[in-house]
Amino acid sequence: MGLGMLHANEYNGMVSYSTDGRVMGINQQSYAYGASKSSIREIAAYGAARKAAIGAENVYDFSLGNPSVPAPDAVRDSIAHALTLPATALHGYTPANGLPAARKAVSDSLNRRFGTTYGPDDLYLTCGAAASISITLNAVCNAGDEVIVIAPYFPEYAVFIQNAGASCVEVMADAETFQIDVPAVEAAITERTAAVMVDSPNNPVGSVYARQNLEDLASVLGRKSREYGHAIYLISDEPYREIAYDVEVPWVPTIYDRTIVCYSYSKSLSLPGERIGWVLVPPTNPEHDQLVPAVAGAGRKMGFVCAPALFQRVLIDCVDEPANIEAYAKNRRALTEGLSAIGYEFIEPQGAFYLWMRALEPDANAFFERAKSYELLPVPSDSFGCTGWVRVGYCVSYETIVNSMPAWQQLWDSYQA
Repeated sequence: MGLGMLHANEYNGMVSYSTDGRVMGINQQSYAYGASKSSIREIAAYGAARKAAIGAENVYDFSLGNPSVPAPDAVRDSIAHALTLPATALHGYTPANGLPAARKAVSDSLNRRFGTTYGPDDLYLTCGAAASISITLNAVCNAGDEVIVIAPYFPEYAVFIQNAGASCVEVMADAETFQIDVPAVEAAITERTAAVMVDSPNNPVGSVYARQNLEDLASVLGRKSREYGHAIYLISDEPYREIAYDVEVPWVPTIYDRTIVCYSYSKSLSLPGERIGWVLVPPTNPEHDQLVPAVAGAGRKMGFVCAPALFQRVLIDCVDEPANIEAYAKNRRALTEGLSAIGYEFIEPQGAFYLWMRALEPDANAFFERAKSYELLPVPSDSFGCTGWVRVGYCVSYETIVNSMPAWQQLWDSYQA
């Protein structure tokens, strides 16, 4: 028996521990993320189990932002055409930052829409919004930096920020309007602040940050950048840009020059499972020539290179396909009118497909537990960085919303006794 085999057998089944009780050879941060899991995903898993047990029509699952609206026909047609291409063109590697034709399709679309002069080399194609944000954070953050988020916020931001070696600093939005509380952001900025993240239309609230609100924020960021002698970036996460209801969604790079835009087609084209998006470093950004290779390097470092080739080709054909706003507007109307008639309080959503509703008691988790007994599955606000609210996703079927109203009434009645 060889020495290598003896060594392997000697340690077979053994676990080594450090003096503080940690399992050696396992990254403790990764273990913690995997062990704690996303509350949104856990609720969705519970909902799937309940649907299997009692029938999908009897469960009102408002947890995941998973569009029920199908992808446009143009997406299917584009895929069918791509399947006629040679295998190496369809399935082969692309350049790390994406096909030049796909990046050109995106930059041309942005230029048509916003009167800009972007080029293909200003873009890095990614595996969806999570990759876009993670790449951007790793491009601009160093160990010990801070990134400010506007609460309530998408909970995975904190994971992405911590993975970049930075600290997540929560600043509550204005309690009445849920616009950015600019004075609070200014008070939170320190010499370690690398970036501020915004998300408009916002997940989970559905608010859209007004132009004046963003201009006020830009003024503060510019002043603080000069005060501390280093750039403070504005990372604009925009997967819901195309889902807005008769309200302007300002194009942030025209308001603050040190903006980096992260985008995903998960919502606009109903492609959450295909993981396709991009990072834009506008040429108006003063650090453009350093940021572009930093973004590419972050993608390389994290293994986020060569976004799915098939869906890069879909972008070439479908980049200007409109989102199905009418379906979401119909759902929004049914949900807000139904809940308002019962007596619930909420923030009128200006965009995205979420309703931010006040829980009927201060403890949002306790409210959720009671809602579960009526097969209602909203998401408690604690995971979004504040208390006393729930997020109700209305990207579900219209029938789910209508059929859920008796359960919402019963939940309301249970608090009136």
